[in-house]
Amino acid sequence: MARAATPAAARLLRAALLLLVLVAAGRRAAGAPVVTELRCWCLQTVQGIHFKNIQSVKVTPPGPHCGQTEVVATLKAGQEVCLNPEAPMVKKIINKMLNKGSTN
Repeated sequence: MARAATPAAARLLRAALLLLVLVAAGRRAAGAPVVTELRCWCLQTVQGIHFKNIQSVKVTPPGPHCGQTEVVATLKAGQEVCLNPEAPMVKKIINKMLNKGSTN
């Protein structure tokens, strides 16, 4: 004759099953890239900025977070500015930054 599970045993069983599911899901997602933002970072862009004011440039290709290329310049003053990746001046800035990095 089978005994009915006590409420405490049922809670323990549910907790154990939940833990098992979470561990399995965590292992499956371990190799997946982590996306911190699920939207475009640059909502407005500028056509260009003087090269001497730029400390670094980060180019983010289109992906699941955003369908367009984003170019973010960090200025020497610490500000971040979104640049229009199609602007001729921005293309020159990116080339200069790439060349600057390859000569070091």
